Amino acid sequence: MTKKKLGNSDMVLTPVGVGAWAMGGGGWAFGWGPQDDAQSIAAIHAALDQGINWIDTAAIYGLGHSEEVVARALKGRSQRPYIFTKCALVWDENREVGRSLKADSVRRECESSLRRLQVDTIDLYQIHWPDPEPDLEEGWRTLAELQKEGKVRWIAVSNFKVAQMERCRAIGPITSLQPPYSAVSPEVEDEILPYCQQHNIGVIVYSPMKSGLLTGKMTRERVASFPEDDFRRKALNFQEPHLSRNLELAERMKQIGARHGRSAGEVAIAWTLRHPAVTAAIVGMRSAEQVTGVIGAMEFRLSEAEIQEIAEFRQGLLARSAS
Repeated sequence: MTKKKLGNSDMVLTPVGVGAWAMGGGGWAFGWGPQDDAQSIAAIHAALDQGINWIDTAAIYGLGHSEEVVARALKGRSQRPYIFTKCALVWDENREVGRSLKADSVRRECESSLRRLQVDTIDLYQIHWPDPEPDLEEGWRTLAELQKEGKVRWIAVSNFKVAQMERCRAIGPITSLQPPYSAVSPEVEDEILPYCQQHNIGVIVYSPMKSGLLTGKMTRERVASFPEDDFRRKALNFQEPHLSRNLELAERMKQIGARHGRSAGEVAIAWTLRHPAVTAAIVGMRSAEQVTGVIGAMEFRLSEAEIQEIAEFRQGLLARSAS
């Protein structure tokens, strides 16, 4: 397994990390429906036992619940993984989600995350979204202060465009960017990934399997039966005509994976890891069984011919839908 150093940090990451978004459970604006905490903890244990050395969560996931689950899973573990979390999405007593990059808000969030995670220092602290944009500099300066104070080790951004990263870099270095990236949504290849390469900004991509679409296990029936509080019910890529096109791509990835005894999900993750700008991929895991279905992506890599096969298949799908 080839590990990579994350940007300007001292952290060397396994190619895959545990994504704890769905572990937050349901009942909030961007949830994945109900989730059993015992299964979440089993998934984290299985991933760590297989050698994964980092976990990505966020305060907003389950309105604090995901961070608490991560802390419970790590209690008593002799070898602790790196823990990454995020700020700038906040909520009120009515569970309504808002956004803030004001210094006092970011500081409160950091203290709350430290308490929920039961750690003295957060390994990577990320601005979740560049919003409200006028407060970007205030938020980034606050992260830089938290780093100097030892509350966080490294500071980073998520969902930022190049112009927004430029504004932050004028204040202090960015350790990494967390963008969405998959064969369904490859947009960051055009400008954002080259920029990160140029400026030694690590890249940890999220949704490499496009929220489950490229696992090879998604079906129209499963989509139709999503719980009411699963955000994917309203997501564009789970609606027609996008859904059929995405399921066709997943089927092709399943065929490629079958040649190697790998799952479609492992092919989808490997597709993101092929890009030289990408340090590692965040992979959502909701059970120990799901870990088994994706852990091969730690070592599996696509051949140039297979990368070209996927590119041509994607182009064919897009050309057909445009006609």
